[in-house]
Amino acid sequence: MSSSFIDLRSDTVTKPTVEMYQAMFDAKVGDDVYGDDPTVLELQEMTAKLLGKEAALFVPSGTMGNLICVLNHCSQFGSEMILGDECHIHVYEQGGCATLGRIHSRTVRTQPDGTLLLDDIEQKIRTAKDNDHFPQTKLVCLENTHNRMGGKVLTVEYIQSVGKLCQQYGLKLHMDGARLMNAAIQLNIQPAKLVECCDSVSFCLSKGLAAPVGSLVVGTHDFIRRAKRLRKVLGGGMRQVGVLAAAGIISLTKMPELLELDHQHAKLLAQGLSKIHGCEIDPENDVQTNIVVFQLDPDKINIDASTFATILKNEYQILVTVQGKFRCRFVAHYMISKENIEYVLQKVKQVLENNKK
Repeated sequence: MSSSFIDLRSDTVTKPTVEMYQAMFDAKVGDDVYGDDPTVLELQEMTAKLLGKEAALFVPSGTMGNLICVLNHCSQFGSEMILGDECHIHVYEQGGCATLGRIHSRTVRTQPDGTLLLDDIEQKIRTAKDNDHFPQTKLVCLENTHNRMGGKVLTVEYIQSVGKLCQQYGLKLHMDGARLMNAAIQLNIQPAKLVECCDSVSFCLSKGLAAPVGSLVVGTHDFIRRAKRLRKVLGGGMRQVGVLAAAGIISLTKMPELLELDHQHAKLLAQGLSKIHGCEIDPENDVQTNIVVFQLDPDKINIDASTFATILKNEYQILVTVQGKFRCRFVAHYMISKENIEYVLQKVKQVLENNKK
């Protein structure tokens, strides 16, 4: 995509910083499958410390990271996991846990704030070993921040309440922390605090943290030992991958301080959209981090989200994600300036004014 576009489709579109490119060029490398790439080892140690866990493993993607964690926890034949019906693992990862792990997914309704009600979770748990009719519940999965719920943040108190429920029933708790750093910044706490009671975490470097590639799986030493075997069979064993890990180190040391500005830009964008005829969004309640989800009101305008996105792209070089017939998403990131936000608001208003009923 041309650099002339204002790309608000996702924070995955971020390009490496100049400092990242230099670090990649200078990176000391080894063979990571053998475990002797020094830059990967440094990144893994940093991430484990950051999240307060024993060990970490560098993997190519967040999808693979989540899959490795679920396969790891649900290795027994006939295992089941409980997760939200709007979570990334369930919606956007091609059903890999079922396809490759033969793991049954039991969904509960995702609340508007990204949480799963404790009662809903508890009612879905099936652990009776003497009932041959049912799968055995082994795992609960959460997502923080929550993508489809508009970047909503799960609090420490909520996560701990789910952790206590899991302990009560002997279940493991996995955190899809693709945007965990955004949650930590919004709550002004250390990210380790958010995953204290989690048995595993998948932590992405290539969204708002701007690395070109990579996520990390985090857990105990034994968990990571098994995760390394799973990474290999899934095709994720990489060799001189320190060239990528070097960018990840910059992601951890330099990029978190920029996330607060992303959140401010998202709020500014939401506030502007709320004043435009045909846009439906509540800036105070709908936007907590860098994701802005809004609806086009079909009673006020005569185009749907797909047509809206096409006009913005072809006429104004603005890219937006379409998530439904009238649902759109913008995502702020370090490559988006305040001036970009002001331009986008101007053009969105122009498009909707030209297509109002």
